[in-house]
Amino acid sequence: MSPNLASRIIRTPLPFDAEAAADIADLYPDQVKAVADLLMGTAGCSLFLRGLLEKERTWLAHALTQDPVTVADDILADLSPRPEAELRPALRRAKRRMALWVALMDLGGVWTLQDVTAALTNLADHAVDTALKSALLVELNRGKVPGDGPDDLTDAAGVTVLAMGKMGAGELNYSSDIDLIFLFDNTRFTGPDVGEARAAFIRATRKTCAMLSDITADGYVFRTDLRLRPDAAVTPVCVAIDAAEQYYESVGRTWERAAFIKARACAGNIAVGAAFIDRLRPFVWRRHLDFAAIQDAYDMRKAIRDHKGLHGDRLDGRDLKLGRGGIREIEFFTQTRQLIAGGRDATLRSARTVDALRCLAEGDWIDHQTADALIADYRSHREVEHRLQMVADAQTHLLPKSEQGFDRIARMMGQGDTGAFRAELRTRLDRVAGLTEAFFRPDNGAAAPRGDDPPIVKGWARYPAMRSARAVEIFERLKPDLLKRLGEATKPEEAFAAFDGFLSGLPAGVQIFSLFEANPKLRAMIVDIAATAPPLARYLSRHSRVLDAVIGGDFFAPWPDQLSLQAGLGAALQAAPDYEAQLDAARLWAKEWHFRIGVHHLRGLTDATQAGAQYADLAQSVLAALYPAVLGHLARRHGAPPGRGAVILAMGSLGGGWLNAHSDLDLIVIYDADGNDTSDGPRPLAARPYYARLTQSLITALSAPTAQGKLYDVDMRLRPSGKQGPVATSLAAFQRYHAEEAWTWEHLALTLARPVAGPEQVQVDVAAARRAILGAPHDRAQVLSDLVDMRARLASQAGQLSAYEAKLGAGRAQDIALLAQTAAVLSGQAAGTIPEQLLQAAGWIPDDSIATLTRMHNLCRSVQSAGRLVADGAVSDTTLGQGGAQVLLRETGQPDLAKLNAHLTQLASECDRIITDALAAP
Repeated sequence: MSPNLASRIIRTPLPFDAEAAADIADLYPDQVKAVADLLMGTAGCSLFLRGLLEKERTWLAHALTQDPVTVADDILADLSPRPEAELRPALRRAKRRMALWVALMDLGGVWTLQDVTAALTNLADHAVDTALKSALLVELNRGKVPGDGPDDLTDAAGVTVLAMGKMGAGELNYSSDIDLIFLFDNTRFTGPDVGEARAAFIRATRKTCAMLSDITADGYVFRTDLRLRPDAAVTPVCVAIDAAEQYYESVGRTWERAAFIKARACAGNIAVGAAFIDRLRPFVWRRHLDFAAIQDAYDMRKAIRDHKGLHGDRLDGRDLKLGRGGIREIEFFTQTRQLIAGGRDATLRSARTVDALRCLAEGDWIDHQTADALIADYRSHREVEHRLQMVADAQTHLLPKSEQGFDRIARMMGQGDTGAFRAELRTRLDRVAGLTEAFFRPDNGAAAPRGDDPPIVKGWARYPAMRSARAVEIFERLKPDLLKRLGEATKPEEAFAAFDGFLSGLPAGVQIFSLFEANPKLRAMIVDIAATAPPLARYLSRHSRVLDAVIGGDFFAPWPDQLSLQAGLGAALQAAPDYEAQLDAARLWAKEWHFRIGVHHLRGLTDATQAGAQYADLAQSVLAALYPAVLGHLARRHGAPPGRGAVILAMGSLGGGWLNAHSDLDLIVIYDADGNDTSDGPRPLAARPYYARLTQSLITALSAPTAQGKLYDVDMRLRPSGKQGPVATSLAAFQRYHAEEAWTWEHLALTLARPVAGPEQVQVDVAAARRAILGAPHDRAQVLSDLVDMRARLASQAGQLSAYEAKLGAGRAQDIALLAQTAAVLSGQAAGTIPEQLLQAAGWIPDDSIATLTRMHNLCRSVQSAGRLVADGAVSDTTLGQGGAQVLLRETGQPDLAKLNAHLTQLASECDRIITDALAAP
């Protein structure tokens, strides 16, 4: 800037001459024209801005010599609590200067849209805080706030102000109302003091709003709107925090949840406001995917359009905010997506629209092309909105109705061709409408309800899921597509029957039907499950929230390792507020992963070996993560465990690292009191009853039904002395029992044992004790004789078996496992899986026979794993549907069920002979 430009700005009448404008243009050489046009009063300059220039030309001359950010900071620095007579003009002067400066930076292209909205929001924050504290100071000086005086002004006597809407997100318009909620911390007061404090805070709130919104000779600061507070029609302007919490937790609506996405403590006691918003997280961010929010948002959009009469498509006079393809469409689209998934994915909780769209794209909730288009259109819409409001400092979103008006806005946007500006604006509006309308009203190919629906379909109307009119409305839109998909199944009658079982088990319909409506691929998967795995479909109806995981982004990602699973559950438990919530969180988490394993297996993404290992990983992760929570809950009453603690020893299938979809858990709890007689808590217990109670608590945590069901059934009968023994065994007693009293079958069972939870060193010691027990000499003849007796007893108890029985019967899974465990005991090797144990029989059983046993073992696992997934009860021709049969045949590599039956029978006979010969050999 030339040295004499400041004085020329002060002296020169408006519009500025070309020489002055050229000098000003030198200040921002890359953004020349708009600033020069503005200062010269040409087409880009509004009467409102010219009025600001007239009033603030002396200040502007000085400001133009400084860094733009410094100027904005200096404007805010002039605001501080003071008597109302002094504060009112100071606030209006600050607003006037900020409005002028922001316009210059915006029109000149010096600042981005985010810079502009941030500067306006900072002004609002400072103005609200200053006005509130000035109003509170009056009440504090008069002694109207019980227990507080002027010294308490720094924390605003517990009053906090929440900025909502665009102010909360840091996205204020050029001429925007500010949406505020005033709250006070009622816990600072007791008895009648609460009412006295409330009265003082109501007076301070009203005075604050008057200082900001009253129109004086100096203008106004901000129009304030307090209608977003809880139940605004009947509550005072400043609400007690406890009352506000109770309102949102009991009757808060979807639009209020959406509003709190952008909520921010902006003035007064920031800490109190931030804590309140934090406590509202469960209200705003539901733990399940909330697709019912789509319908709520659609209804809100429609109600707004109907009320405002905004269904027209003309450009002239169109509402850029509320009309079709406008700003609100993008905001509703973004916020609804956030409400749907933000409870599960905290990265989606950004208050800023642009940032939230980016996060949604990064999380694969929307595609990047959609996000980029909406971000560009949102920014353009907001820039046009600002220029509409700059014309006369009016809170308007209406596009001009005249050519001259469009000429003005086009020039302020830097467009010399008004026709091109109109065409570009029309393109953006149509693009936004197309992208958002498809989301809020997806096309399901719905047709009118048919009168010729089969009886099974007509019966759906009686199910609990259809109790609400809204559920029926959504389902009627879904029904044509569902009927089409079910009718295209290999055996439609089986698919309809299985889907009927799924539908009948749903306790409610709105959420899950909304989920289906928004996700066609999910509908296809449900029909696929119904057609192939009715048990999985019924599991899904009882635990429908597991569908959240399907669309959570990583449902089809590679399987994580066991430690990662354990860490994931640990984080979920840590986030739960209490022990009961931890038990529910564990159930929800485990059911999602359990369902994932089943779907992957059903679709052939994994085989029986992989699925079984994943079920075992899941169970081990649950035990390892939940055990500390159970122990912590017990310790709060009875103190830390006496001695070195206890470990969970996995037995049976879990010990061997392979489970099926319905396996229970065989467990033993072993502790080492290490000479400590009692715990040291408020209610101490002796070591033995302490660990017995810990074990019972663990069993309850796993198997007791809560609101979210149960985790696993638990079997403790493999502990020393079985049902007659204590539920928890000391390490010394465990070692002594197996050295002196254990039966052969108990040593066989120990070959599959492994510690899965508890203190690391105790786990090491228990594993060492197991190896020592198995490594000790065993009487070979006695072991083989006992196995012969066991086989005979099991055969007598087997009864009539299904042709597809994989576990029980001579030469099948259980028989092979007993032989493998015997080989491990006789070899003194503590191998942990059945295939590994079979290798220990080398030299006793021929290698080709070991290969046959291993092949039969794997076939049995395939039949057992797939059968438990797709059949009700024992696998048979009557329990297997066509789809389930195809899964079973795929798993076993057989062309049809008859050949599978023959193959299974032949291999079982061969394995029976191998085992019988092995037990008869010297």
